[in-house]
Parts: sequence; structure tokens; C-alpha cells
Amino acid sequence: MDMDHSHSDSSDAGGTCKISMLWNWTTIDACFISSDWHIRSHGAFAASCVGVVLMVVALEALRRAAREYDEWIARDFGARMSSSSSSSGGDGEDGEVAAVTRLRFRPGVGQQAVRAGLHAATFGLAYLLMLMAMYYNGYIIICIFVGAGVGHFLFDWSARTVVVGGGCGGAAAPVEGKWGGRTIDEPTVCCG
Repeated sequence: MDMDHSHSDSSDAGGTCKISMLWNWTTIDACFISSDWHIRSHGAFAASCVGVVLMVVALEALRRAAREYDEWIARDFGARMSSSSSSSGGDGEDGEVAAVTRLRFRPGVGQQAVRAGLHAATFGLAYLLMLMAMYYNGYIIICIFVGAGVGHFLFDWSARTVVVGGGCGGAAAPVEGKWGGRTIDEPTVCCG
């Protein structure tokens, strides 16, 4: 059974789209997503590879932007609550510091709209990359891996807070984040 689903583009002067459902190394006449993305030269294929790497780097940048935005709105809420409690007499009568209070926080409508927009952009870009991988082109898959590595190197290089000592036999433990301490909170967790 031949799994090669090739078709002809009537406006094409050079060749046909070669779409394979099996692992392949096709460069010339490869097509991705639509017949409009028809590779007709080695230069166009190289540009497509660079574009795929940049798409994955952009995906990692979006993930970082979403995390940073979540942390920013939580810090902003904490600062507003801290300043309102100190202005209303948050210290004890004898100069004692008031106990730490845990408050539940829900982002406002505008903040949630920004969060939803970042989520939609991240999800959409990850979905397009997944579709690219489903062409089983070895070069494109390698470019996805390279982009993931470069993007992670550039955008997940952040400081972490670690508590050393305490009740864990002196072992270091990460401090829980503002959003419940989840370490994987991304729409494409299955895809990296």
C-alpha cells in the first residue's frame, strides 16, 4: 500500500507537492501545511528550516511571557494588599509584625484577557508546529528540536529561589510558585 499522497498544483510550473506519511528526507517539491508552502529550491527549503527554528524559539518566548505576566500580576496584587494592610495598622501594638496572611487571588477581566491571548497564541503556534512534525520530514523535525533547545536556552534561563536546610534533612527544595507550585502549566505539555 503506497502511503505517498502526492498531488499536482495547476499553477505550479515546476513539479508536484510530495507529501509522505512515512519518514522522509524530501527537500525539493516538499509541501507543508498547504500547497502554497511548496518548496521549489534548496534555498527555499533552508529558509523554511530557519523559519521553523524561529517558530519554536517564538513558542518558548510566548511561554516565558505568559509565566512572567502571571508572576507580575500576582506580585502587583501582593504589593497592593501589603500597602493597604500596612496603612491600616498591620503591625501589632507592641511593634510586633503581623502574621503572614494567605489570600486567594483571581485576575481581573483585562488581566485574564491578556492571559487568554497569550495562551491562545502559545496553543496555536504549538499546534502549527505539531502539524509540521506530522509531515515526518527529518530535516523539519530536527529543526523543531534545535528550536526547542535554543528557545529553552534563551527564555528559560531564569533565577530560581531555593530553600536550603530545614525539615528535609538539609536538602534543598524549590519554593512553591504563586500559582500553586505547578512545574508544568503549559498547553503543550505533551509536546515539550
